[in-house]
Amino acid sequence: MAEDPLPADRQPVIIAARRTPVCRAHGALKTLQAEQLLAPVLRRLLADTGVAADQVQDVVIGNAVGGGGNVARLAALEAGLPVSVPGLTVDRQCGSGLDAIVLASRLVAAGGGFGSGPGGVYLAGGVESISTAPLRARPGAGGEPQFYRRARFAPAGYGDPDMGVAAENVAVRFGISRQRQDEFALRSHQRALDAAAAGAFDGEVVALPGPAGPVRSDDGPRRSLTPAVLARFPAAFVPGGSVTAGNSCFDADGAAAVVVTSLARARQLGARDGLLVLGTNTAGVEPALLGMGAAAAAARLLAGASVAARDLGLIEFNEAFASQTLACLDQLGIEPRRANLDGGALALGHAYGASGAVLVTRLLAQARREPVDGTLALAMISIAGGMGTAALFEYRTLL
Repeated sequence: MAEDPLPADRQPVIIAARRTPVCRAHGALKTLQAEQLLAPVLRRLLADTGVAADQVQDVVIGNAVGGGGNVARLAALEAGLPVSVPGLTVDRQCGSGLDAIVLASRLVAAGGGFGSGPGGVYLAGGVESISTAPLRARPGAGGEPQFYRRARFAPAGYGDPDMGVAAENVAVRFGISRQRQDEFALRSHQRALDAAAAGAFDGEVVALPGPAGPVRSDDGPRRSLTPAVLARFPAAFVPGGSVTAGNSCFDADGAAAVVVTSLARARQLGARDGLLVLGTNTAGVEPALLGMGAAAAAARLLAGASVAARDLGLIEFNEAFASQTLACLDQLGIEPRRANLDGGALALGHAYGASGAVLVTRLLAQARREPVDGTLALAMISIAGGMGTAALFEYRTLL
């Protein structure tokens, strides 16, 4: 356990984390708007920590495909926080939820707080309601709407492939075979099913109302998957390719958030443990190989912190596609079995703006399952347009 890099009133620490069930888009959570997904999570975090609502410094929330405006402020008011609490919405596409946590951590490290007190308390995370996301259109030549599926992420000269095509690019460039992809996807589902059966998600999930009654669990993991079933999936994005619907994530609705504060304030609140934020990094890569952004960010972060991959105790990586997950882990020298101990987005789904915050929620839950002071934990996610964000944490008992 290293000496804290910052004084206690500026050392950021995550003391609580919660998430909703992550459910397939247009499924169990299809009637809930983004703010309705997130507000119950914010309320539960305040109850978990005993933080008074009027003592929240800011609500920082990531969102990727919502209707604009400021969903962080909307969700804060929906959650019953007083009008004095502001909100800030972050859009770095798939990385938005993790980047919101990074931003809140940096605000704590910069001394953001009430007057001369020991640092503020921030609610930070992400949300995505793909089911209720608005249709996108731009004016045509005659003023008529021209609908489009997604925003541009890079100028045409750089190449701006769809996500699945980019996943194929990565598979080809880094030699990730179809067999490895299918094996990794199957393991993700099996781990998620085992974790759910063991109650590993129970302490982090906030139930939500659904059309058929309360929704309390993720609906993505598939017990019916076998190697033979996965082998039957055809290429999904490039003819003759290796990326299929079976080794790719699915779109999902969900929200996740954490409480970020200073080490000094955490102790005042009586927090028993948490994840100290040791460092963060965001990097850019070729847009055509956008899935490799996480590896670039994590490599710079670990090098700067003088941490070797073998020193990491817990690793959470957003599994948008098996190909890019394996390629990034290979680049970092991390054995794939060490990552995503309870399964990942291949089984649980990808709720774009929330996924980065789900990673941190999972890390805190895993650290608490077998608490060992000094355990190093890494969260990382690749981002549309050719970027990646990574964050390094250390689990610490505080009392």
